[in-house]
Amino acid sequence: MAMARSLNRLSAMTVKALKEPGRYADGGGLYFRITPKGARCWTFMVKVAGKQREIGLGAASSVALASARTVAAAMREAVALGKDPRSVIAPAEPTIQKHVTAFGEFAEQYIATVEAGWKNANHRHQWRQSLRDHAGSLASLPIDEIGTEQILEVLQPIWLSKSETASRVRGRIERILDAAKAHGLRPVDASNPAQLKGHLSVLLPKQKKLARGHHAALDWRTARAFMAELRQREALSARALEFTILTAARSGETLGAKWGEIDLTGALWTVPADRMKASVKHVVPLSSAAVALLNALKPDGALPSDVVFAVKGVARSNMAMAQLLKRMKYPDITTHGFRSTFRDWAGDATEYPQELIEHALAHTIGNKAERAYRRGTAINRRRELMEDWATYLASQPASVAT
Repeated sequence: MAMARSLNRLSAMTVKALKEPGRYADGGGLYFRITPKGARCWTFMVKVAGKQREIGLGAASSVALASARTVAAAMREAVALGKDPRSVIAPAEPTIQKHVTAFGEFAEQYIATVEAGWKNANHRHQWRQSLRDHAGSLASLPIDEIGTEQILEVLQPIWLSKSETASRVRGRIERILDAAKAHGLRPVDASNPAQLKGHLSVLLPKQKKLARGHHAALDWRTARAFMAELRQREALSARALEFTILTAARSGETLGAKWGEIDLTGALWTVPADRMKASVKHVVPLSSAAVALLNALKPDGALPSDVVFAVKGVARSNMAMAQLLKRMKYPDITTHGFRSTFRDWAGDATEYPQELIEHALAHTIGNKAERAYRRGTAINRRRELMEDWATYLASQPASVAT
């Protein structure tokens, strides 16, 4: 009985009634204390290494007697186990929240790291656009939680209907996830859920084989009617396509064109080597129609670094011109195919030498004699060729001639 009374000596009523400054024992090291200034609190007394220590447990107005006893009991247990009794009430170590890297966040970091090695500015835009348009569902997902199910959700809707786009998106996701593993953001032993061979190839239907090296072209005899229809459209993609046709350029060269590359006075467009397929600078003599188109587009105060065919500073993608062709009811014609249209017209309807035509198309020239066409009078001869091409495209089709 005496042992039982060594604990819980006080009562709530007693604590409330006490007024005199002093320390009042409840037993087992727990004390109710009133300071000379009248502050009322709970303390725990314990001897550590021969020295008496007093640990505050909080104000009596906030901590009830029963709660103070619970804490004191925990402190006695801590002392018995050789632990610091303060650990019972010490604030817990703040939990360090591990930053969870989302797919979209890492994808942007990855592109920013490697894009300097991509010579085509439009290629950089296409990477971001394809991931945004077709892999948007992955953007907010933790990159270490992306699995086969999430990849299939992205690819299945476009795997057959947009097979080439789907293949590019899959390849880009695969590279991003591989890079994430290399950075330690995915388990080292984890397989890549975007891998095609031996994985997605057995889960997705077989795509039709993509035709390579051939781009559906418009017959040059119908090109005039097409251009007349194209010029009725006001969209920037229509002007980009018109310029591409007038210059017989590749779409990427057009879409990456900057005002600093264009000499409107001299009617020349100099495409730097890093944007050319053959990595050789190409000078394009501009027809009067091409110059007029550019003059109409050029804004006041345009900077040399500004992209010509851009919307709010962002270059248009190849898809913009492809979609335009579909809206014009030419779904089987490709932008690149107009280079073949130009070549066929020049070969069938003019007397220009084949070497000059190949120069106009920026095709690789095989020997020194042929390369000479790139210099001197070759520019003037090509200017005549491009002017004749523009004149032909602007002429009235025979089918509607009066």
